[in-house]
Amino acid sequence: MAGGRRSVEEHARHVATLLSPLLIRGTEPVPLLEALGRVLAEDVVAPIDLPTFRNSQMDGYAVDTASLTAAPATLPVRAVLAAGDGVVAHVPGTATKIMTGAPLPTGADAVVPVEDTVPVEDTVPVEDTVPVEDTVPVEDTAAEGRGLRVTVCRLPEPGAYVRERGSDIHRGRTLLPAGTVVAARHVAALAAVGLTHVSVRTRPRVAVISTGSELVPGGSVLAPGKIHDSNGPALAASAAANGALVVSVDRSGDDAEVFAAKLARAASVAEVVFTSGGVSKGDFEVVKDVLGPRQAEFVSVAMQPGGPQGTALVDSVPVLTFPGNPVSALVSFEVFARPVLRAAAGLPAVEPETRPLSTGLSSVPGKRQFLRARRDGGAVVAIPGAGSHLIAAMATADVLLDIPADTSDLEPGELVKVLPL
Repeated sequence: MAGGRRSVEEHARHVATLLSPLLIRGTEPVPLLEALGRVLAEDVVAPIDLPTFRNSQMDGYAVDTASLTAAPATLPVRAVLAAGDGVVAHVPGTATKIMTGAPLPTGADAVVPVEDTVPVEDTVPVEDTVPVEDTVPVEDTAAEGRGLRVTVCRLPEPGAYVRERGSDIHRGRTLLPAGTVVAARHVAALAAVGLTHVSVRTRPRVAVISTGSELVPGGSVLAPGKIHDSNGPALAASAAANGALVVSVDRSGDDAEVFAAKLARAASVAEVVFTSGGVSKGDFEVVKDVLGPRQAEFVSVAMQPGGPQGTALVDSVPVLTFPGNPVSALVSFEVFARPVLRAAAGLPAVEPETRPLSTGLSSVPGKRQFLRARRDGGAVVAIPGAGSHLIAAMATADVLLDIPADTSDLEPGELVKVLPL
């Protein structure tokens, strides 16, 4: 069992090296909805034109502009087309009443919006439109259009309110590049071109074990001396939020044999295991007791909270051991595990921000501080309370103040580095 003291930077490099095998990922096809939040493993090429046919952008009347030389002009209405109808042939000098998304009649080149027209009801007979190849007869689609006329009040330009085939994207063009983190808008585009599955990077498999005989699951009645386990759910949620697949969440008391068995099971299904608790200098430190003889490294990192840290290999699977205090466990994950997990999943790194302090504060010299804080407009304000058990206060934070080890006092307005949570 190695000891000693490390800087935050030294331990972060050590963890990154230990977890480097996670960066070698495979790919897997998943249904579109399961791709949400995942990272595309390859370029997605549009298999069709989008739109796939010329259609109307507005509710209105399809016309050919060559037949319209002046406005107002009154035209016979030869058909009524709704979205989903087939294509009909256009006869010059007539109009087709058309709804948004309906296919433009062959030979028409513009749509006059409803608001630029006035319908004229009469009983003037209208001959059937002659269909062209791959079109449907007018009588099949628009019998109610017979005997109607419409007055066009404003001359349209050619192409007005017409969505041309492929105007969104052409078949064979890249719809989404590899590396895209799939969001709802991407699902819409993928579905629009008819895709049902996409290839994504596999997610690193994570197991979590929280330790301590005082821990009981949520929903339990708290006996004297017992507390609800928050570390297990918190670390699992943190891992999932940063691209991991959580395959196991377990809890162990302070019995070494029980913990060893649970650790072996976790290592058999995961690529990395996170533990919390059992790494301090007191009695009943079950993580140290079990991993110490296996050449684990337990060190004191010059940071607060989160000083006691450890790493090990169990059946070639890396294990990161975090402190048991809830805030310490969460801060440890953010500083050491999150960067590697996101890189493995293909997610972009969470970049630090620089903001001015709303109020001054004091920091313990000699240790790099990660203080709970929240954004306040363009500034940042520290959340009172330094205890690493104050998990409710942690819930109100959206950033961590990253205060260097050689800094003791900061004045209002001073620029500080913050890590978004």
